[in-house]
Amino acid sequence: MDMTSAAAAPAKTDQATTSSVKSSNTKTSGIKAPDIKAANAKTLGVKAPGATARPGRSAAPPAEPESLPESPSATRRGPAAAPTAPIAPTAPIAPTMMALRAHSRGGPEKLVRERVPRPVPAAGEALVKVRAAAITFAELGWDLSWTRLDGSDRTPVIPAHEVSGLVAELGPGARGVAVGDAVYGLVDFDRDGAAAEYVTVWAGDLARRPRTVDDAEAAALPLAALTAFQALVDHAVLAPGERALVLGGAGGVGVYGVQVAAGLGAWVAATGSAADAEFVRALGAHEFFDYTTDDLERSGAQFDVVLDAAGATELERVYPLVRPGGRLVTLAAPPPAEDADHHGVAVIFFIVRPDHDQLAHLARLVDEGRIRPVVARTFPLAEGRAAFESATGPRLPGKTVLTVG
Repeated sequence: MDMTSAAAAPAKTDQATTSSVKSSNTKTSGIKAPDIKAANAKTLGVKAPGATARPGRSAAPPAEPESLPESPSATRRGPAAAPTAPIAPTAPIAPTMMALRAHSRGGPEKLVRERVPRPVPAAGEALVKVRAAAITFAELGWDLSWTRLDGSDRTPVIPAHEVSGLVAELGPGARGVAVGDAVYGLVDFDRDGAAAEYVTVWAGDLARRPRTVDDAEAAALPLAALTAFQALVDHAVLAPGERALVLGGAGGVGVYGVQVAAGLGAWVAATGSAADAEFVRALGAHEFFDYTTDDLERSGAQFDVVLDAAGATELERVYPLVRPGGRLVTLAAPPPAEDADHHGVAVIFFIVRPDHDQLAHLARLVDEGRIRPVVARTFPLAEGRAAFESATGPRLPGKTVLTVG
């Protein structure tokens, strides 16, 4: 199967769509640290202490190898990252900033770096001084990258919805973070992203970033790792001992899908190109299939859970890989319900949602060495267009990240 990595395309809902069988998120709620093979139903799915719920939303590793692999082109590795210099609460903030923006729909050719007014945090929001922002190559094709929830146009827009940085200012009533905190988070898809010197984010969606990695690595986590975590924990409810297949195991979401599945105690297989086989195995995959040479469909292999982190265009070729009664989680688009019924499997489509508690949990797993952020390449903000254009060239495992400041 010729599959390339892809993230879930945002829709105007954060609810999961499940065909055939409705998934439950009550059986397990996280990977418990330090014993990540045990379910931890108490640490996730509860309102963060002191967090402010936003309107319209309820408040909110492998078979443990001795060491996880280095990313082929990671910006920096080591036992601990140097702490980010704090912002003085009284430091003046300029009224303008540099940002990467698109004034009309299109691809990377529409992106320009320009000076724009700095956003001001509204009630419940935090202003974050951006240190790094991860991009998703497909995001310029998402409707919500260009519109508000009501469908109205909101250009010009700023891309990149994964951020790591410092809290610079708080809006009225914002709680849970303080000025100077080193944080990371997922910016809602219907608002400006973090490819800029500053971004406003709902304060309740931010969490303290991992202490043992740098900002570029922290920025590679929010969308991709949350997607994998929510797919396997909240929706597929992957259990220890089950067989899991991650399609696109070296992609932005796939590298975390492999680690989370293995950390939950599953037997994990993954697909990808032969060049990535050793890397993905080191993340925790027990078996690796080269999509250019291995014929999974004819192998007879079946799995309890299949995570399509590759954006498979032909789900008909994926259904036979799911055992009867198993679960297929797809991130590209909701499939027809009759297809799932015909094959006797549960098909789950969902849109990743910001989640403070899960981000805090993932940060702990990173700091304990249970989850490794994977950065493919970094670009300075001034080369933001080139970062998006790099999608057409050879890809390394993980996320592409813009460095800012």
